[in-house]
Amino acid sequence: MSRFWSPVVQTLTPYVPGEQPQMQRLVKLNTNESPYGPSPKALAAIEGQNTADLRLYPDPEGAALKQAIAKLHGLDANQVFVGNGSDEVLAHVFAGLLKQNKPVHFPDITYSFYPVYCKLFGINAQIVPLNENFEIKTADYQTPNGGIIFPNPNAPTGRSIPRSEIEALVLRNKDSVVVIDEAYVDYGTESCIPLLRGANCQENLLVVHTLSKSRALAGLRVGFAVGHPALIEGLERVKNSFNSYPLGRLAQAGAVAAIEDQAHLEATSAKVIQTRTKLIEQLDALGFATLPSTANFIFSRHPKHAGAKLYQALRDRGIIVRHFKSPRIEEFLRITIGTDEQSNELVAALKEILS
Repeated sequence: MSRFWSPVVQTLTPYVPGEQPQMQRLVKLNTNESPYGPSPKALAAIEGQNTADLRLYPDPEGAALKQAIAKLHGLDANQVFVGNGSDEVLAHVFAGLLKQNKPVHFPDITYSFYPVYCKLFGINAQIVPLNENFEIKTADYQTPNGGIIFPNPNAPTGRSIPRSEIEALVLRNKDSVVVIDEAYVDYGTESCIPLLRGANCQENLLVVHTLSKSRALAGLRVGFAVGHPALIEGLERVKNSFNSYPLGRLAQAGAVAAIEDQAHLEATSAKVIQTRTKLIEQLDALGFATLPSTANFIFSRHPKHAGAKLYQALRDRGIIVRHFKSPRIEEFLRITIGTDEQSNELVAALKEILS
């Protein structure tokens, strides 16, 4: 602690990212990264930007990237906002759209950056508990609010809700913004982006995406939000008051190519879904209880073994998963879906641990 800290710094409990251990032999299933590489077209585009032009600033508007995203999703370019990973995009969302007189609402078990943003920006929050099955029930979001935000599918549970339920929630909350964080949407969840097309665009809906998961560009740091042009304008005002050049030349070029390579996205996502199905079956045979998942991870517990002990036993064998020391979920492990080979190593280790 320093006497020079601003008062807000003294009150912060920062977000703790997933561990990036430096181990020689490691099965890394803790941060929901793709087990497959980025689009070869994205890698080629990045290499093509590795020239003397790096001495020049990048396009501060990210116009080519916005146009690529808009074309893919049937939107206009002025409905797209881009940023340095979806975490930065979300930070701008909290600062620019969710700091209102009424509290922002989000689940008690969800992406743990949300309460950090609230603390950082001085935003009041009202926590809405998941039900006994760890589901988000939109009927629980009925009281007046300054905004609603949650992931779909939710993290760390992996459970999702249909687009129709979210549409009804948006229509019931016309006086506040509903933010749907779709970081994991490509693994079997209905996206809400169709609710933003054409004349029927919902003016109070914002959908946030990342290229870190299904497009395998976590090291590039690219995220985006789509919504009504008036919401996007608000985010642009915040961005240009904070950092007018959030995405470098390499990031923009790689992201455009990744967005345009839909075939690569679909092929790798299908592999993850297939492995997820098989892994759930294997864990079920070992006595685990796993929540339904439409993400590239699963949330699973064993009724006879403590989550913390299973986590440590796996770690001792060079297999890293995620464990949360939080009420209600401390017995669960969040396991990223890796390759079939990684899943087989995980299952073999668990058989040994449980024997």
